[in-house]
Amino acid sequence: MSRTIFVTNALPYANGPIHIGHLVGYIQADIWVRFQRMAGHTVHFVCADDAHGTPIMLAAEKAAAKPEDFIAAVQKEHARDFADFHVAFDNYDTTHSAENRELSELFHARLEKAGKIAARSVEQFFDPVKQMFLPDRYIKGECPKCGARDQYGDSCENCASTYAPTELKNPYSVVSGAPPVRKASEHYFFTVSAFAEFLKGWVDTAKLNEGVKNKLREWLNAGLKDWDISRDAPYFGFEIPGKPGKYFYVWLDAPIGYLASFKQLAARSGIAFDAFLKPDSKHEMWHFIGKDIINFHGLFWPAMLHGAGFRAPTALNVNGYLTVNGAKMSKSRGTFIRAETWARHLNVEYLRYYFATKLTDAPEDLDLALDDFVARINSDLVGKYVNIASRCAPFLTNHFEGKLHGNEETVSGAIVRAIATAYDARNYAEAVRQITRLADAVNAYVDQHKPWLLAKDPARKADLHAVCSKALHGFWQLSVFLAPILPATASRVARELFGLGRDFEWLDAQRFPKQIQAYQHLLTRVEPAKVNAMVEESKEDMKPAAAPAAAPVSAHIGIDDFSKVELRIARIENAEHVDGADKLLKLTLDVGELGKRQVFAGIKSQYAPEALIGRLTVVVANLAPRKMRFGMSEGMVLAASHGDGKPFLLSPDDGAEPGMRVK
Repeated sequence: MSRTIFVTNALPYANGPIHIGHLVGYIQADIWVRFQRMAGHTVHFVCADDAHGTPIMLAAEKAAAKPEDFIAAVQKEHARDFADFHVAFDNYDTTHSAENRELSELFHARLEKAGKIAARSVEQFFDPVKQMFLPDRYIKGECPKCGARDQYGDSCENCASTYAPTELKNPYSVVSGAPPVRKASEHYFFTVSAFAEFLKGWVDTAKLNEGVKNKLREWLNAGLKDWDISRDAPYFGFEIPGKPGKYFYVWLDAPIGYLASFKQLAARSGIAFDAFLKPDSKHEMWHFIGKDIINFHGLFWPAMLHGAGFRAPTALNVNGYLTVNGAKMSKSRGTFIRAETWARHLNVEYLRYYFATKLTDAPEDLDLALDDFVARINSDLVGKYVNIASRCAPFLTNHFEGKLHGNEETVSGAIVRAIATAYDARNYAEAVRQITRLADAVNAYVDQHKPWLLAKDPARKADLHAVCSKALHGFWQLSVFLAPILPATASRVARELFGLGRDFEWLDAQRFPKQIQAYQHLLTRVEPAKVNAMVEESKEDMKPAAAPAAAPVSAHIGIDDFSKVELRIARIENAEHVDGADKLLKLTLDVGELGKRQVFAGIKSQYAPEALIGRLTVVVANLAPRKMRFGMSEGMVLAASHGDGKPFLLSPDDGAEPGMRVK
């Protein structure tokens, strides 16, 4: 029975490039969409850039651009990267669209009318310098549980504890470096707790991996908390109607962005958009997401849809994270690889295939082991798959005018159905295992009958024709089976080698061609040198950037500018050499009420570490912490120098105490 399916991918955030870790979920969705279409189903596949929020506003400000211009440039880059990897969205939009504004306001109005929006006062951290409320990830400080420094305002990377930002010790604003203050503001909440029973029923009936179901049930059993859906100005997003200075939180309008992008497509293509949103709709709605956003898609989003009178999703497919060579992707090691970098160095379909060899419907992490990647591609795709055509096709074109003999079934209908079942279940690893076994069987058949020897014996011409024809039938079927994973290669096989005039359909797996064209080279081996070059290009120097040239004394600043700099007395509790650094010493400073600070100072040429311990100095206390190759530097000590560049640390008079302000 034919299905009509609406498919979305998680929205990439519009403040950075697409990297290969992102691509896991997009490639997984694209493979599934391509299989469903090959099987004869109707699929509408959309996505968009997630373009709202404080990080976008600040990134645009840093780039000296309007937010609208900033997100437009990023959207263009994202669309290019997805197209390069054959992730073929029918529409790629941005959440900053007229359709999304309209739908977001509709959701809010319906939820408010139903009594599912509540107002209450919230106390948050406020940056007194930037005059803005700070999201959790823009506040850092010491973990209230283990004391680790430079932890974000919602969780600790050292001990994995979660907490409220107001629990942090010695907090500071990531934006300005200033200590934040507490400030109250009226916020609006979606009472998701009112939908607990509905959500329990949805989790039971939706198509979800069992592990995902269990995680959602765990959250439901623990009790749902109402969800803050508003943010205060300044904020880049949609202002809430009738509530000046209040904006929809990015996580309210982001999932609605799926519908907005689809609405654009529907208007352009004559699709009945409303038919997909009716509570009794027979159409399917699938979301492919990462495991870090299960709660939004498995709790808040279904509740929002239901509360607004719309249907809930049919299914969630959840993918895990990507590691490279068994470790988290790293800029310093060159394993934080951008999509555009991969596409410059290596065939993008090779990454699609390698991911497919490991992907299932479970939200498990996936490792890209680069040595294994090289071996797997060279073995499976070059040594097994295209090897069949490259060895046998020339005999058919040279001796039989490209005509294929016979109409034998190379594989049974049961195997075709088994591979289709694996694709439909997003168990690509199982599909690839069966495809590889078939490739092994076809190659074994060729090795057994040795067409290169048959071609030398005129009396065996009929045998040569039969053997090579059967091998090419097998290659045809392998190409059909691999088409969702290798769309560009399979298209070339269908159109150029077999002269089909179209791309493969799934039914082609049990149809057989009668003619081939001259074989053209399809795939090349992966050279380790190309992988190494890609890694080298991806390495980022983690050394701090060179300081800008000093301004001339005559370049005046105003008193307002100077008042932003907070100078404090600090006592040097410890000083030590930094391995691998020619100029730096690592200082541990006591800044009184501000606590302990770690600072890297370029004064090694002038001071022995032990000579500094116990000495008082002056530190810029509100300088934003800076990640350096050797660790986090949490301020700057003041020094003077002659023309020769030798530094002299500034010191206060006797009687000064750590923490005192310098005025």
